[in-house]
Amino acid sequence: MMGSCWCKWKPSIYRVSSNTKSEVPKVEDSVARRKEEESRLPSNPEEVEDLRRSSATNKLIVFTFDELRKITDNFRQDHMLGGGGFGSVYKGFLDDLKDTISPVPVAVKVHDGDNSYQGHREWLAEVIFLGQLSHPNLVKLIGYCCEDEHRVLIYEYMARGSVENNLFSRVLLPLPWSTRMKIAFGAAKGLAFLHDAQKPVIYRDFKTSNILLDPDYNAKLSDFGLAKDGPVGDKSHVSTRIMGTYGYAAPEYIMTGHLTPRSDVYSYGIVLLELLTGRKSLDKSRPPREQNLADWALPLLKEKKKLLDIADPRLGDYPVKGFHKAAMLAYHCLNRNPKARPLMRDIVDSLEPLQIAPEVLSERTTLTLVADK
Repeated sequence: MMGSCWCKWKPSIYRVSSNTKSEVPKVEDSVARRKEEESRLPSNPEEVEDLRRSSATNKLIVFTFDELRKITDNFRQDHMLGGGGFGSVYKGFLDDLKDTISPVPVAVKVHDGDNSYQGHREWLAEVIFLGQLSHPNLVKLIGYCCEDEHRVLIYEYMARGSVENNLFSRVLLPLPWSTRMKIAFGAAKGLAFLHDAQKPVIYRDFKTSNILLDPDYNAKLSDFGLAKDGPVGDKSHVSTRIMGTYGYAAPEYIMTGHLTPRSDVYSYGIVLLELLTGRKSLDKSRPPREQNLADWALPLLKEKKKLLDIADPRLGDYPVKGFHKAAMLAYHCLNRNPKARPLMRDIVDSLEPLQIAPEVLSERTTLTLVADK
């Protein structure tokens, strides 16, 4: 289910100057604050539910670790769906969910055993955010386990796995235009929902490995470990540690640590480019000038005659005008000026006309090519 690229890019928190002595009290204060924050993190289900009580709208099932052993056949290796820096994900089956005749497949995400402060905090962020948010384009959190050192999340099972695995696979059939635009549309609706929520949420780690697909290729955002409450009132941004994934993170966020919903829009532009080109955001196997997708594609996006040169050769038939529109949308999302980037709700509106049934696609493509001649 989950993509294999789960590692978080985490640059150094401190910028130590040459005057080391003046920095020491700041570092010591920070360590003391960190220990105090860590002591406040919940260590059992009762404390988690106390924390959720003020904001929770979704009822979550609290599992024991023994129940999870049973669900996953003792975490059998052939049940493993994926893994990364956080730990491993296993497929399991629930027998006693309401209104179900047969066992319901679930994904069981087990955080690694070190139970570090950051790992615990990311686990808790998922419980909090997915415990209060509900939308067709967000993965559904069914429950969790908080027992001794174990930190586990239980999600709905997404049969087709991540967009990353589908888009860049050398085994699976290439995704057609209509499916790629369906994925782009669904993911955009998920982000728009977060940004326009009563309490805005910035996703902060939007990438192809965090977008999961159901059997009908409906896209759902997963992994809310780095999600952050957005700015409210007259605040323009949230200042935070620089975390995310290199190649997707917005340049101004990397430079300043200032996080806004437009940071997600930049990441969305990268993913849209990946869908259009079939190339990864970073690919060291390509020639030096083509390794960074944004650096390679942006100059081509400026020239209409060269625009189709970026199209994925495996894309097959596609509407030329639709490709132009999607490519221009990606271009605007990647504007160096965050304020000039479109809002996610406007991106949703722009993508809606590009949602066409597969059977209509070949007919439209033929007509467009004839008209261009």
